Amino acid sequence: MTATLTPVEEAIAHLLGKAPVITATEALPLTESYGRILARDYQAPADVPPADNSAVDGYALRAEDYVPGQALPLSDRIPAGSAPSPLKPGTAARIFTGSEVPAGADTVVMQERVEVTDSGILINADIKADQNIRRRGQDLAKGSLALAKGTKVRAQEMGLLASMGLAEVTLVRKLRVAILSTGDELVDPGNPLEAGQIYNTNRFTLLALAAEAGCEVVLCETLRDNRTVTRETLERAAAQADLIITSGGVSVGEEDHVRAVLEESGELSLWRLAIKPGKPLAFGSIKGTPVLGLPGNPATVLVTFLVVGMPYIRTCQGRLRTYPVGQQVPAAFNVTSPSIRREFVRARLESVEGKTQVNAYPNQSSGVLSSACWADGLAIVPEHSTVAAGDLLTYYPFTELLS
Repeated sequence: MTATLTPVEEAIAHLLGKAPVITATEALPLTESYGRILARDYQAPADVPPADNSAVDGYALRAEDYVPGQALPLSDRIPAGSAPSPLKPGTAARIFTGSEVPAGADTVVMQERVEVTDSGILINADIKADQNIRRRGQDLAKGSLALAKGTKVRAQEMGLLASMGLAEVTLVRKLRVAILSTGDELVDPGNPLEAGQIYNTNRFTLLALAAEAGCEVVLCETLRDNRTVTRETLERAAAQADLIITSGGVSVGEEDHVRAVLEESGELSLWRLAIKPGKPLAFGSIKGTPVLGLPGNPATVLVTFLVVGMPYIRTCQGRLRTYPVGQQVPAAFNVTSPSIRREFVRARLESVEGKTQVNAYPNQSSGVLSSACWADGLAIVPEHSTVAAGDLLTYYPFTELLS
C-alpha cells in the first residue's frame, strides 16, 4: 500500500465504486417511515386535492353574477367535509377553508371583503374568476410521479404520502453497521479514570451519527490494542454487519492493529488521504464486509464520517443525492500557511453588518471536539491555498452533510 496521500474526490469515488446498494426492502406503516429511504417510486393514485376547494373562509359564487352594490342572496352553507349541492344561479354559498367548491361556482370571496345583510351579501372588492380556489390536482395529478425511489422521508414527504391515502410504504432495509472503538486507554462514561485513561468519546459520536444516517447498529464494542482480538472482532462483526466503522488503529504505530489486520487478513484498498483532519483514514474489507477505518481523534471522527463516510452510506441506501451541494460564503478568518491537504474547518455562519460570513473556531486541533459544538458546519480551505478575509469559501452546514 503506497504512502501517497489520496485526494479527497478520488478517495470518495473509490469508496462509492465499492459501495453495495441495499436491495432488501420492508413494508412499514407510514408512521414508522420518518428518516427512512423509499424503495420504489410513488405515483399519485388520484388527484390531490381530489376536488376544487376553498383557500379561505368566505363565499362561493359565480363571478358573472356579481353586480357592484347589489346584494347576492345566500342559498347554501358548506362546512368542510360535506358534499355540496350545485350552486343555485344568481346566489352565493357560505364556504369555509378546505370545503369543496360547489358546481357552478367559479370564485370565492374572502369574508373580510363581504358585508352580510338581510337580503344577502354585499361585496366590497373586485371579483374575478378562479380567485381563492385550490383546483383539483394542483398539488398532484393522478398518475404523476410524487416521490422517487431513493428519497429520504422527512416530515414533508410523510405528509405528501398521507395526502395520497397511503398507510404503508415500501422502504429500503436499514444499513447494518458495526461500531468498534480501539484503544487500551478507553473507558466508558460513568467509570472513574485511572492514570493514562480517557473516556470513549468516539463510541457515542458514532452511535449518534449512525442514527442520524438512518443506520441500524448491530454491534458496538471497544477493542483493546491486541492484534488477535482485533482480527477476531472484525471477523465477528463482518458476519453481522453491512459496514464496519472503526475509530483508531489505522495509523503507523505498533499498536495500530486495524490497518495491519486488513492488510494481513482482508483487503486494504485505501489509506492516507489528503484531508485535514483525518490523514490516516483507511478503507478495505474483511470476510467480504467493507471496513471504514477512521482516525482516533474525536473531531477527526466527526469530520471524516461526514465527508467520506456519509457519501458511502447514501450510496448503499440508494439515495438520489450522494454528496451535499454547499454554498459560497465570504470568509471572516485568515489562513496564512497553505497545506498539501484539503482542510475541513469547523465553522459557523455569522451576520456582520447585515452580511453573512463564515467564521472558524480558533482551535482546529483534531482533539478539540468542543469546536464542533460551537460550529454549525464545515468550511473548505482548498489544498495549497491561503485564505484572506472576504475570500469565498465553500461551506457545508452539518444538517446538509447528514441529511
